[in-house]
Parts: sequence; C-alpha cells; structure tokens
Amino acid sequence: MPHSLEGKVALVTGGSRGIGAAIAKRLAADGASVVITYAKDANSASTVVKAIESAGGKAVAIQADAADVAAVKAAVEKTVATFGQLDVLVNNAGTAIPKVFEETTLEEIDHMINLNFRGILVATQAALKHMKSGGRIIMVGSCVGERTMTPGLVAYSATKGAVKMFTQGLSREVGGRGITVNNVQPGPIDTELNPAAGDWAVPQKALTSLNRYGTVEEVAALVAFVAGPESSYITGTNLTVDGGTNA
Repeated sequence: MPHSLEGKVALVTGGSRGIGAAIAKRLAADGASVVITYAKDANSASTVVKAIESAGGKAVAIQADAADVAAVKAAVEKTVATFGQLDVLVNNAGTAIPKVFEETTLEEIDHMINLNFRGILVATQAALKHMKSGGRIIMVGSCVGERTMTPGLVAYSATKGAVKMFTQGLSREVGGRGITVNNVQPGPIDTELNPAAGDWAVPQKALTSLNRYGTVEEVAALVAFVAGPESSYITGTNLTVDGGTNA
C-alpha cells in the first residue's frame, strides 16, 4: 500500500542485508522514515540507505550490534532524536549457527541467545518508552520456533520459540495502550545466511509445499502489512511466511 505509513517512523534492527534490508526498503516505499541498525558492515548499510533515498524515501543507518545492550538502547534514543517519534519497531536482527546440538559450543549458544532473544527484549523495552497508540512491535521469528524438522537448528529454534511466547505475552500487556505485537515467522528464505543453493537448502526446500525458497520481498510484504493501518486488530499472533513448511 503506497503511503500507508506516511508520517510514521520505523526502526529495523539488522537492516543492512537480507530480510532486514528488504523490510527497510518496503517500509520506506510505504512512506515511513526508516532507521536501520547494523553490526559491522557499514558499506551494506549505506547501500540500503542510498537505495531508499534514491527512491525518494528517508533513511538513516546506526551502528549497533543487537547483542550490545547500550548500543541498542542508544539506537532507539537516536531514532527518536532524529525523527521525533518511534511508531514501528521491527526486531529483525538475528543469526543461526547450523550445527548438531551436541557439537554446539557455549559461545555459539550464548551468541544466538543474545542476538535472537535478549537483543529483542532490550530493543522492545527501550522502544516502548516512546510508543504511542497505534504503535507496532514486530518480531522476525522463524517457522522453526513452532515446529522444527531440520536437524542442526536446535538451539536456534529454542530462541525463536522464546520470541513466539514473548510476542504473545507482551501483546497482553501493551494492548490497552493501542500497541500491537506480532511475530512474522519466515521459513526458508534465500539470503546470504541461508542461500537457496547452500548445503542446508535441499532438506528445507523439500519440506515446503511450494517446493521453493521464499524471497526477502515476500517476508517484507507481510511485515509491511502488519506495520500498516489495516492490521490494527491483529495482535499476539505468529504469522508464518514459510511456503507451507509448517502445514
């Protein structure tokens, strides 16, 4: 919906590439002023900002590792300082380290928990201080947070299951303020993290009903809908965009 987010300000964590970059571009195309955070890759972040600006949108990139509590809080404050408000938070930053659980190190487990779950809690808590009625909190979870059939994603799927319950619980607490909280759960999506041509692709593709990987734009379309005015009665839900993986 063109201009459905006119006058809104959105913060997308991990917005420099993959699903996050597609979400940032789509929200900007729908009229939002967009802030993206990135951990290390300033070049990719700047490419996303330039793409949005050349299409007539407004965007800013802020370096903030989602596992760094102070940086995440500062990014939220900077968003409000720059654009005067915060209407949409998309908790997109996250990672998977595909590995059999027995062989997964504690460092790898901690990294996934800190990035995929703790970072979301911190960003959401900071954002809620600024959100008014009509606000949107959107998680990018995973279809494996509800049902996991691909080996090697045990710890990762546990973090995404935690995101699912956080979404449901928080929706009850902030509903009275007119803020919705939803969890968009992608299935296998063609990104650098999970390429459609990668080693892990064959079993994942086989689990879908559509027999293909999804695109980042297909995830961004659902996020944009949940961020927009037509989704105002949708909250506390886990919406899969997984090509039928969990069917």
